[in-house]
Amino acid sequence: MNKTPEWINSYSFPMIAFLVLVGPFALDFHLHYPDEMYYTDAAIRMMQNGDFLTTYLGNGELRFKKPILTYWFVLAGFKTLGVAAYSSRILFLLFGAGIIPLVYQIAKIIGKNPKLPIWSAWIIATHPIIIFSSTRSIPDILLAFFMTLAALGVTGLLKYGNDSPKRYLWYFYLGLAFAFETKGLPAAALGFVAMAYMLFNPWNRIKITKLLYLPAIGIGLFIALFWFIAMYLKFGPVYLDSFIEDQVGMRVGSRIWMIVRHFVFAVLLMVLLFIPWIGLRLKGVVAGFKATFDQNKAIYGFAVVWVLSIIAMTAMVSTFYERYLLPVTPMAAVLLAGILVTQNPAPNKGMKVWSRLFLTINWLVLAVALFAHLGLGGPYWIFILWFIALALSLFLWKSSGKLDQPLQTLGLSILMLFLSVSIITHPLSIPNQGRQVQSYFKNHTIPKNSKIAFLGNLHYASKIRIGLGPDYKMKTFASIEEVPENYAYIICDEPNLKNLENRFPQSEIISVNWDPKYINEMIMAIINGNTAEEKIKWGKKYYWIDRSPE
Repeated sequence: MNKTPEWINSYSFPMIAFLVLVGPFALDFHLHYPDEMYYTDAAIRMMQNGDFLTTYLGNGELRFKKPILTYWFVLAGFKTLGVAAYSSRILFLLFGAGIIPLVYQIAKIIGKNPKLPIWSAWIIATHPIIIFSSTRSIPDILLAFFMTLAALGVTGLLKYGNDSPKRYLWYFYLGLAFAFETKGLPAAALGFVAMAYMLFNPWNRIKITKLLYLPAIGIGLFIALFWFIAMYLKFGPVYLDSFIEDQVGMRVGSRIWMIVRHFVFAVLLMVLLFIPWIGLRLKGVVAGFKATFDQNKAIYGFAVVWVLSIIAMTAMVSTFYERYLLPVTPMAAVLLAGILVTQNPAPNKGMKVWSRLFLTINWLVLAVALFAHLGLGGPYWIFILWFIALALSLFLWKSSGKLDQPLQTLGLSILMLFLSVSIITHPLSIPNQGRQVQSYFKNHTIPKNSKIAFLGNLHYASKIRIGLGPDYKMKTFASIEEVPENYAYIICDEPNLKNLENRFPQSEIISVNWDPKYINEMIMAIINGNTAEEKIKWGKKYYWIDRSPE
């Protein structure tokens, strides 16, 4: 913490802390979100066939449910750094961290309180859904980044009115364009709300002639629509059926009770996901909101309208996901920061309590991690990481007592938890199935471009496909009956191996990981000292079958 005040109070500090402490959790498959397979599978297929516009599933079917930009982010990571878990996620982590300076700049434009930018930066840096979404190669964090860029444009326009610099119009239209090319209609809906607000808000209306800045609109429309036009020219209107079904048909619900239930969930999550920050000012929160709102009614009014808009839209979906709240979470963070810094004195005592609570949770996690790694035989570097995490947590505990930098101490204490979690999940997940299969291939002469059939969970097929990279053509099948004769090799899980009824007797295990369902068996194995045998007995196993002629 012996940094200059300028360093400590800039957005660089929370952004670097975010990257360093979340990075170990993000850049390997400690947790693999199921939807990631859509984008990694398609990106590997693009590398194999050279078609960078058309997206395919692992079974070879076309998929048009999402626009192209997320696929390209995964592809860019693969092309730049090679096909691996970390390269599939690296850009998503960087863009998640990139939201922090955007929020800082939005708060700086408001300019009513010098503490507002750094508080806003730390609040968004420690938001759990921002963090989790930054560790997944799916569209949501990109949507949040680009909508925050658009919000920066709106903030500048509302601050400077009809005399605002043109760069804010560029931020607005380009942010919306890239957001639309990331996830489609949600970006358009929020963009429409922002346009309507700027035109009709009672505090600082923007003229339609100011908003109709044709260079930014023209380039924005090209970015937003070019993939849709390309797919129309290639496949005709049929591709829109899948897109519209995903964007509207599957998402929008109509039952009143469901809408009410989702509305309540959305409101509660919008508040609760800001713990512990929301807990710093429970008393006087209404007065704090009023005082904050009065400081800049136009900009804070926009934040309120956007938050209410996303809650209303989320209430209408047929399946509720907390990540649907992400696009407006950065603006909500600025609003919350305003409430916290408007009233004096600053809630230093509350930050000390919350910091020590999170550090205590960290120690519990680290204790469990040490037990797991001592019992399962973790690599030497994981123990070095464990000691670094312990030392940092002890340093933060000491710092929390001094209250010199309570904001930074609390922020680091929260982010530390993700570093600790990456240590405890390591023996369960790493090396993942893809890396294990990759190691098997390095030690065996499997011809490149071989056709490999996969029978098993699609979630794990994606990991294995990443492990094999573009040099091998692995395709997912529902059953052995669907596998053509020219597929000389098969990778399958244990249930599928049993279903093969000894049709291919020559099989060997190429991947085994602990199954979280059998965590009790793992603990007893550590206690009894027979982890190797019990892992084979209770673990998730994948098998290699060579059915090529001798």
